[in-house]
Amino acid sequence: MSAESTPDPGIPGSNGIDGARHRGKGRRRKPPRRRKGLMITAWTTAGIVVLGGAGAGYLYFKLNGNLKSVDIDQALGTDRPKKADNGSENILVLGSDTRAGGNKKLGGGTDDGSARSDTAMIVHIYKGHKKASVVSIPRDTLIDRPSCTDTKGGEHPAAHGVMFNSAYSTGGAACAVKTVESITDLRMDHYLEVDFAGFQKLIDDLGGVEITTTKSIDDPDSHLKLKAGTHTLDGKQALGLVRTRHGVGDGSDLGRIQLQQAFIKALVNQIKDVGVFSNPKKLLDLAETATKTVTTDSDLGSVNKLASFAGGLQGISPSHMHMVTMPVAYDPADPNRVLLRKKKAEQIWKALEQDKPIPKSATKGSASGEAKGVVSAP
Repeated sequence: MSAESTPDPGIPGSNGIDGARHRGKGRRRKPPRRRKGLMITAWTTAGIVVLGGAGAGYLYFKLNGNLKSVDIDQALGTDRPKKADNGSENILVLGSDTRAGGNKKLGGGTDDGSARSDTAMIVHIYKGHKKASVVSIPRDTLIDRPSCTDTKGGEHPAAHGVMFNSAYSTGGAACAVKTVESITDLRMDHYLEVDFAGFQKLIDDLGGVEITTTKSIDDPDSHLKLKAGTHTLDGKQALGLVRTRHGVGDGSDLGRIQLQQAFIKALVNQIKDVGVFSNPKKLLDLAETATKTVTTDSDLGSVNKLASFAGGLQGISPSHMHMVTMPVAYDPADPNRVLLRKKKAEQIWKALEQDKPIPKSATKGSASGEAKGVVSAP
């Protein structure tokens, strides 16, 4: 199931189970249109900090009632990697696209009320909470999924050679966390999830996000058409950007990940300058949207706890976020799938375990998707 120096600083110190995936031009099949957005903890910072000055009990209870949480610790028990004792934290961040409610009209595909994960990131917060490394996990990576128990007590058997995102589809948040921990041998201290419709509304509430494209993007599948240049994307356009695969790069999910990573940096770069802290209505709108959108682990399942956690991340600037993709190679047997490069990935997991920078050698030569540099902050 696997394919196959001196460390360079990565951050401290420097800067579906279904659906076709494609390696190269000329080998593409039209994909099902159910990509989704992504979650980044900084969004919550802008939306939730309102409580620090609100002082209204009604507002607190309303926002607190919006939050959804899952008890990961109870579902997974004690058979997990040990918590780090070096001051660092690992957060599993998922984007989900439940087919229920508002996501029906956004996601395409089936309307069966089921949920899928398409975006998965391990966010490692270094000691001191001033720098972070983000490792994206391609959804079409073939892995051995461990047996797991979901948060409702349902038991799910292990599976061999399945797509990474089958973990969430099979057993929800708890199985996704256990699968990531089995791959990395790293404890996930927290879990954050945002849904498809919520992503779009968050961007609209923020007033859009400014990005620059070095190439024109025209992808009817994701409903996105942009000329090369600087744009302020509204929620619909932002959703199209993080969904697009055929618009840029080699048409693979890996290229889409590169666009997502660039968009996150643009978002974090802008979030302090969009006027949310001087505009009470915008701040309240963000708080309402964020609390309705996010699902957390039970340790972050109240507004006070989430606000405290998010507030502690405000010092992490885009220049102090090192973003990589888990090292993979295209599967020789199926160009729509990728295989984990275990030895290279082990360099990443070891670095994060020790709260050290990710070495450049860990990702050198990995399949990339060829979309790097297409999108950036202006």
